[in-house]
Amino acid sequence: MSAPDFGPFDPDELLTMDGYDDCIIGVVEQFGRPPIVCYNRELVIAKLMQDMSEERAEEFWSYNQVGSWNGAATPCFLTITPNNT
Repeated sequence: MSAPDFGPFDPDELLTMDGYDDCIIGVVEQFGRPPIVCYNRELVIAKLMQDMSEERAEEFWSYNQVGSWNGAATPCFLTITPNNT
């Protein structure tokens, strides 16, 4: 698989999760903070469910991914709601 295209952003300055490039939906910017990689929550959970139950995947995601703090550039996760697609 090829590396994700981050457009104008330097990939060396962005934190990513190994093995989840296909779940990246973009880069988020906010005043006073570094750009951060944004993952589609549903795609991440689906990928985890290839190796575990949905309940276990949700638990793993909550503790190990969304619950991880690696500084200001820690990736974020987007939950796409039905009315915003």
